[in-house]
Amino acid sequence: MGIVAIVGRPNVGKSTLFNRLVGARKAIVDEVAGVTRDRHYGKCEWCGREFSVIDTGGYTSNSDDVFESEIKKQVMLAIDESDLILFLCEVETGITDYDAEIADILRRSGKNVILVVNKVDTGDKMYGAHEFNALGLGEPFCIASASGSGTGDLLDEVLKRLPDETGRKEEEKKLPHIAVVGRPNVGKSSLANALLGNDRNIVTPVAGTTRDAVSSHYNKFGFEFILVDTAGLRKKNKVKEDIEFYSVLRSVRTIEEADVCILMLDAQNGIESQDMNIFNLILKNKKGCVIVVNKWDTIEKDNNTMEKFKSAITGRIAPFTDVPIIFTSVINKQRIHDVLAAAEKTYANISKRIPTSKLNEIMLAEIENFPPPSIKGKYIRIKYATQLSSPTPTFAFFCNLPQYIRDDYKRFLENKLRQHFDFKGVPIQIFFRQK
Repeated sequence: MGIVAIVGRPNVGKSTLFNRLVGARKAIVDEVAGVTRDRHYGKCEWCGREFSVIDTGGYTSNSDDVFESEIKKQVMLAIDESDLILFLCEVETGITDYDAEIADILRRSGKNVILVVNKVDTGDKMYGAHEFNALGLGEPFCIASASGSGTGDLLDEVLKRLPDETGRKEEEKKLPHIAVVGRPNVGKSSLANALLGNDRNIVTPVAGTTRDAVSSHYNKFGFEFILVDTAGLRKKNKVKEDIEFYSVLRSVRTIEEADVCILMLDAQNGIESQDMNIFNLILKNKKGCVIVVNKWDTIEKDNNTMEKFKSAITGRIAPFTDVPIIFTSVINKQRIHDVLAAAEKTYANISKRIPTSKLNEIMLAEIENFPPPSIKGKYIRIKYATQLSSPTPTFAFFCNLPQYIRDDYKRFLENKLRQHFDFKGVPIQIFFRQK
């Protein structure tokens, strides 16, 4: 499958074109220049062929933007890994110094480049597009990405220029989606970069550097999954900008779509109320969870420090305490592969199916040893249990009086299921039905 990168200076409409090509609002779009920072991936299908599209940050030089050098690095990486480049310019401003600088880089790269002039939404503006012939990258394609005008012809040209797919198309495996979530500045992007072994995501000391949810395909050391880095989730009253509001929505949606969430905490702050809000969001969406306490190298330790931290965390997240807790220092790459192993094990636990005969053999024996307490002289008899067909572990217990079973007995059954079948890191649902 071919890779197409969209590059250009800030505010020419790269993310709008990206959203148009992938058919979804995956990249945040705003009138403020410099919204996109990381490379952002999606898939486009046209005339029965599929290819990957990369959205990049706006290329600038000698600006006051603290992210300038990092965005430049991301743009150069996107150019390097792509088969075809869409160089996007904007008709109203004409050729700027940045456009000329990018054109020079693209000519030197030797890559296949299509020059695209955006915001050509009237016939008069089409004449202005001829000015861009001076960039020496061929005849420009005129489009209006906001309305979709001209994008069909552009896609036809993209398919012509992409390398031919040889061999039969293999069906893409359903890979686990693992999302790294948490408050701003706890080290989410640093963890993603450390695992991937390259600077896939921009990292700075500025809280809120990551804005989009950035997906990467991880395939190393026997692990294969989609790793998603997300924007930090602040409290609602601290979200000031529109852009940050959209970033928060992206992160919430990523949690909803993920299989396992790695919740990162800052060791210096411990588990705070906002961490609990994120944990409850993971729980509400019935997702697997691994808790990672980062910046462990900054803590003064004695023989009991780790256990105290674990006790403090499990005390806050009760009653769902059967969650892997890993202490890391991402900057020192300490125990980061333990995080992967825990995430993979949690994903395996989500998909675990217990045979009905084994479930009944073990659980009915436990129920016989400790039956549900009688209510108002009525004896509750649980006769049968089965695992329901659902994305997460869900069990139904059939009994004569389901309405009289108390929550504490429900927790007892959950603990026994965890004890016998190992559902670490995964929320369990239990239902009682009339027999």
